[in-house]
Amino acid sequence: MGPLPVSQLLLALISLTVALDNGLLKTPPMGWMAWERFRCDINCIDDPKNCISESLFRDMADRLVEDGWKELGYEYVIIDDCWMSRLRDEQGRLQPESFRFPGGIPKLARYIHDRGLKLGIYADMGNYTCMGYPGTTLDNIEIDAQTFASWGVDYLKFDGCNSNPVEQMLGYPLMSKALNATGRPMVYSCSWPVYQGGLPPNVNYTLLGDICHLWRNYDDIQDSWDSLQSIIDWFSNNQDDLQPIAGPGRWNDPDMLIIGNFGLSLDQARSQMAIWAIMASPLIMSNDLRNLDNSARAILQNKVAIGINQDPLGIQGRRLLKEKSQIEVYWRPLVGSTSALVFLSRRTDMPYRYHTSLAKLNYDAGNYRAYDVFGGSLVKGLNATTELTLSINPSGVVMWYVYQETQYKEETETLHRAKHGHHTFL
Repeated sequence: MGPLPVSQLLLALISLTVALDNGLLKTPPMGWMAWERFRCDINCIDDPKNCISESLFRDMADRLVEDGWKELGYEYVIIDDCWMSRLRDEQGRLQPESFRFPGGIPKLARYIHDRGLKLGIYADMGNYTCMGYPGTTLDNIEIDAQTFASWGVDYLKFDGCNSNPVEQMLGYPLMSKALNATGRPMVYSCSWPVYQGGLPPNVNYTLLGDICHLWRNYDDIQDSWDSLQSIIDWFSNNQDDLQPIAGPGRWNDPDMLIIGNFGLSLDQARSQMAIWAIMASPLIMSNDLRNLDNSARAILQNKVAIGINQDPLGIQGRRLLKEKSQIEVYWRPLVGSTSALVFLSRRTDMPYRYHTSLAKLNYDAGNYRAYDVFGGSLVKGLNATTELTLSINPSGVVMWYVYQETQYKEETETLHRAKHGHHTFL
């Protein structure tokens, strides 16, 4: 009898895989990751403040705690590629580069845990990581999972460079099983879909939802409005496939928040925060928290935008309209029959006066109020049929949190809590 076909091997493997339901990520993860801002800077001699080192991650942990991020929910500090030694140790385990991580990962994990935060780390399902460091081949999956658990890791990003489709088909479920077997609850972020084109039928999102907490579907984000727009377009154009698969414990990941870096204007930064909130995306910042200007901080720490993102229903929002005027309308249902609306301008000329009504956006008859998330004002006396005119800046947004008049007292109290720092925002 010859070898089993790959499809049968996969089915056999899946039957052995315990679903990764460890109670984590009932809402999208929030935190900070190194990659987009600091890339693979390993030159700690000439650039000690910005190189990939334990010092950088300690600095960011300190900032998360001391500058108010942690209390808003930003809790993960995530190491990306380039942390490893070029060689595994004598027992075959991954190890950090000793000059840049002299205390080792366990010491860094304790530092982060002592501050009430959680540590994430990076590995790659392949012969080498994307930047050429030791990969996790099929025969190393179990030992790597055990190593990460022994170090106190709370989150694994598992990339897929330098691997083939068969290895990925076997390796991603195997890592889920291996993480489960450690007994340590760890978030599992899979990059599998992006290497398979991101869409069904090439990607089995039912399986992914069983074995992973979140997954990268599309290209890496770069520090530019063009990159951000391409990601928004791809997710919106494919929302019929992607929107229904997301929910508590299983999230689409359009990649990191680049707010506070170099490529976005103030309006474009608000646009990313708004769309990421609507899409129930992970809020994982990649910026320099030590040198963040007040406008970027205000966007990333906007309590109502965070509350919309963290809504416990966990329903990913959708693009409702793509107008010839280059205005797009996005909508997300929220707990308690409330909702969020985003009006996004793709224009490049001047503020655009957009005319609509809640009825045109499929709202039921009745009276409503809306809170302008970035403007900070309350819009009262809205009937569903009231003609609305919104001025939307080029490449900017207007974002509304919408509720019915009958919910006025309850929602006023909710907004008060949100604006005064209570963790249950909406």
